[in-house]
Amino acid sequence: MIGSFQTGVSGLQQFQQDLEVIGNNIANVDTVGFKSSRVDFADALSQNLNSGGVPMQVGTGVVTAAIKGLFNQGMINNTGVATDLAVSGRGYFVVRDPSSGATFASRDGAFTVDVNGYLVNNAGMRVQGYVGTAPFTPGSTIGDIQINAAAAIASLGDTNPTPPTLAGFNFDSAGQVNARLSDGVSGVIAQVTLQDFINPQELIRESNNLFSWSALAGPMASPIAPMTGGLGKVDSGALEQSNVDLSNEMTSLITAQRAFQANAKIVTTSDEMLQDLINLKR
Repeated sequence: MIGSFQTGVSGLQQFQQDLEVIGNNIANVDTVGFKSSRVDFADALSQNLNSGGVPMQVGTGVVTAAIKGLFNQGMINNTGVATDLAVSGRGYFVVRDPSSGATFASRDGAFTVDVNGYLVNNAGMRVQGYVGTAPFTPGSTIGDIQINAAAAIASLGDTNPTPPTLAGFNFDSAGQVNARLSDGVSGVIAQVTLQDFINPQELIRESNNLFSWSALAGPMASPIAPMTGGLGKVDSGALEQSNVDLSNEMTSLITAQRAFQANAKIVTTSDEMLQDLINLKR
């Protein structure tokens, strides 16, 4: 009975964790670029009973084998905002924290241009890509993408004695920033690059829709241009939505709740039987 009590407790602990994961998925059903998770269970080490050489085992409950990220593609919704970007296919945007220099991967492409002309995410981290003079190659300089008149003038080599202003810009499916100056000069001034990972299960969630990584994730040696090396394309004026399947999560929620209740019943039943044993002595 002590064994059944411990088995029930293990079920309570693991299904509580399962409920937390499901709850987090549901809470982020509207989070841009969010990747859901699932809990994988495994049976705990069994007790071996001596029965004259015949193998007999009794399980001791359940453990959490892994909490796995699900990195399938989310739906892409058009927003009409020029700086909103979505990756259709493999790859992650790379952003850099200007204060610490740390870089992170993200599928959240809700970007804006700040007062200094840098393309940044909602946390103010700068989007990384090829900068300088096009055409860009894998050997081009990777840095903070800047979209303003000064950057365009330098990239396009505009020698107009009267410095022009930035008349407009757009992104193409290869992540290239096409800028147009007020004097009519136009061209590519930067290109968004993407990182990819062999084993995304090793990515570490850092909040704010960011991931950090180690060598265990298998990152490419350096980010490269979209639509190269098996990477996806960039959709401009669009965002990738959360990949949470709400109907599936609600079903999983009910299943986990019932499993939690069943394990709670094991605990209460074992407690009642122990109480009966104690009362026998009286």
